[in-house]
Amino acid sequence: MTNHSEPVGVTGEAKITLRSAGELAEALPYLLGFRPEDCIVLVALHEGRFGGRVRLGIPDRPEDWPAVADLLARCLIGECVRRDGKPDSIIAFLCQDPAPARAGTGRLTMERLRPLAQLLRTACGALDVPVTEALCLSADHYWSYCCVRPDCCPPDGNPVTGPGTSVMAATAAYAGIQVRASEQEVKARLAPLVTALGPEQERALDAASMDLVPRMLSPHRRADVEAQTLDLARLCMRRLADASSAPDALEADLKDDELLAHDEAAVLILGLQDRETRDRAAEWMEGDEAACALRLWRALARRCVGDYCEHAAAPLTLAGWVAWSLGDTVEADVALEMALGADPDYVFARLLNEARSGGLDPEPVRRSLRGRRADHDEASDPLVDRGEGDAEAAGIREAVAAGIREAEDTGFREREVASITEGEAAGLTEGAAVGITEGEGGSGEQTSEPLVPGTKHVVDPGVSRAARGLEAALRRRGERRPGAGTRPGRAGTRAPRRPSGRRRIVHQRQRGEG
Repeated sequence: MTNHSEPVGVTGEAKITLRSAGELAEALPYLLGFRPEDCIVLVALHEGRFGGRVRLGIPDRPEDWPAVADLLARCLIGECVRRDGKPDSIIAFLCQDPAPARAGTGRLTMERLRPLAQLLRTACGALDVPVTEALCLSADHYWSYCCVRPDCCPPDGNPVTGPGTSVMAATAAYAGIQVRASEQEVKARLAPLVTALGPEQERALDAASMDLVPRMLSPHRRADVEAQTLDLARLCMRRLADASSAPDALEADLKDDELLAHDEAAVLILGLQDRETRDRAAEWMEGDEAACALRLWRALARRCVGDYCEHAAAPLTLAGWVAWSLGDTVEADVALEMALGADPDYVFARLLNEARSGGLDPEPVRRSLRGRRADHDEASDPLVDRGEGDAEAAGIREAVAAGIREAEDTGFREREVASITEGEAAGLTEGAAVGITEGEGGSGEQTSEPLVPGTKHVVDPGVSRAARGLEAALRRRGERRPGAGTRPGRAGTRAPRRPSGRRRIVHQRQRGEG
């Protein structure tokens, strides 16, 4: 489920007034950044202005609709109450085109979804927030579930105004709002290859593992792999920057794939499994290098094929971070959702995902990473103490370099033994105690001591630096919530996980912790 609490529909000074159901139907793609398909969207209104919104795929089974309606209502209204106060009203959208399996017209789809619309209205009304408009969008037409006047809302529906022909489209173009064809278009740019290149890439990953993994496990050679990975990434980024760009997204991705050799992609994918290397790569987040970095992370995510699908969590998280830093919140949300699908325990992705859902600005993270990059540029030791007075670095007070190197190497060794899953064993909040078990037949546990009130905050060196900077910003906002921000694409579904004896990460919270 996608949950956003930031206001939507306004960019800078570009504002527009929507006066009818047709204008609301036309505005929805501009609010989301893409044309929604097969989903429920609830948008809160505060004094006539758009507020938070939630989105979830429409369950196939009508038996699941009551629970989904109740979940969406509680989620949206609860978040609005916690941030901006109870909303005045809610607008509901049900978006689903007739599918061959459901044979029929848009009108039949509207009638089939009518009980779901009523359940949404009832669930929101039970929380004292009325649904002032409920629309069904299907087959380029819209129907209102709240209007019974045939002269206003005929049985066959009203056509949705074509793209680029309205005041809304003109305002969005002026404000620089880009609308994609669908969310699937964004996912296709990040999904693993299904062409003949897939088996070849998997063989290259196998070969690179034989060379890189022993070196990454060695405390004395890990830094060499980091330097090799970053140098190769810079080389590939320059190659992408020098290539001519294609206007079509699919054609552009095909060109990028041609510029990236299998062995190069394998080295980069494996090298980014190291958190320190990944955090160094996250510094390419702004300016001209950010666009090239985003293209590279997309290409690497597409190369995580076969048994290496879980390795996509690193490049997907980097793609989500850079997209967010560049202002493309749609691709950021999709990339982070896919990263958590590849590895639900990937801490950096979870923190970024929660920050996006909570409406946090990316600038605190950028400041933290800028400081880190300056450290690398000015001194040979990348772990210079940033001082007590730096608010953004509150979570970055480091242990000595050797201790962090040892923790990173130990974490990578455990991930390789357990099919390379990055279960980053870091407390997500102050006072968290973290237990690590080695799966079936495991024999060891590691725990971090809880923070004693009144003592100095202790940072677990196993957490990546960028993740700690983001955690500090979230903690100052008082918005840390366990498990927040995870967005499955459809109610009742979970991302598939490869079975193995991989370790399980158990986060325990102290009594009374928020």
